[in-house]
Amino acid sequence: MPEDESLGALVAQASHHISTLVRSEIELAKAELKFDAKRVGVAAGLFGAAAFIGHLCLILASFAIAYALVAVGLATWLAFTIVTVFYLLVAGLLVFIGYRRLKGLTGMKRTRRSLRGLGGSEEAEELPERREAPVAAAPAPPPYTGPTAGQVGAHRESVSDAG
Repeated sequence: MPEDESLGALVAQASHHISTLVRSEIELAKAELKFDAKRVGVAAGLFGAAAFIGHLCLILASFAIAYALVAVGLATWLAFTIVTVFYLLVAGLLVFIGYRRLKGLTGMKRTRRSLRGLGGSEEAEELPERREAPVAAAPAPPPYTGPTAGQVGAHRESVSDAG
C-alpha cells in the first residue's frame, strides 16, 4: 500500500521514475534526430544534383543564345562576348542587392544592450562602443533584513529532544 511506504522510499521511487522518463525522452529524441538527419541528407543530395543539372542547362542555354546571335549575323566572338557581358551584369546586380541587404543589418543591438546591462561581464567590454540613448537604471532594492538560513526554525525543538 502506498501509505505504508516512507517518504524517503517515495522520493527515491519518484527520482527513479523521473530519470527513466528523461532517459527515454533522450533516446526518442536521438532516434527522431537520426531519422530526420537521414532525410535531410538525402534531400540535400537531391537538391545538389538538381542544382548541378540546372547549371549545366544554363551553360548549354548560353551556348544556344550565342550561336543564335551568330545565326542572326553577328561575329562569333561578339556573340559570345554579349552573352558573357550579360551574365557579368546579372552577377553584378546580385552582388549589389546582396550588399544592400547586408548593409541593413542591425548588428545585434538588443543583444549588445542586454550584455551591457549585465554590468562587468567580459563580453560587454569586448563589444565596440556605440553612442545610444542612456537607459535609466532601476533603483536598487533595499537590503534583505529578514532571518538568515541558520535562524529559520531555531526556536523549534529538535525531533530527537521531543520524544
